[in-house]
Amino acid sequence: MKRLPLIAAAILLGACQPQAPDGSPAQPPADAPAPAPTTPATAPELPDAFKGDLDVLGTEPFWGLQIRETQISFSTPEPSDSAAGPNKGGVMQGDTAVWESVLGDKPLKVALTQGECSDGMSDLKYPLTAEVTVGDKTYKGCAVKTAEKPREGQ
Repeated sequence: MKRLPLIAAAILLGACQPQAPDGSPAQPPADAPAPAPTTPATAPELPDAFKGDLDVLGTEPFWGLQIRETQISFSTPEPSDSAAGPNKGGVMQGDTAVWESVLGDKPLKVALTQGECSDGMSDLKYPLTAEVTVGDKTYKGCAVKTAEKPREGQ
């Protein structure tokens, strides 16, 4: 039975933190390892190809998505499928730029990669390929900066 007070004392002493004479936490020794960073690592900055207003489109079925500074909008010919949500900013995941948001009650994920893309309906070429997931539906298509959108006959 005498072991119980010794075990309790060991537990209490193990929980103690070193303190300076004024009661503040004691400074670590000079040769102590540096503390772990408390801020999360920042994701790599988006390359220029993915910055600014972007238009994303696809066919079969027809759909469109616009990435703007504060909002992401998705639309199809069915009005009930159209929705908008906040643009929280894109992040790089490897060579893919990814935006995530919520459209109404559905999660949204937009993944863009650099690479020539054809919309399948015209001879237009786009500089980015796209995969957009809204809820449980995935759409594949092309993307381009709004100001650089190709036009037929160019």
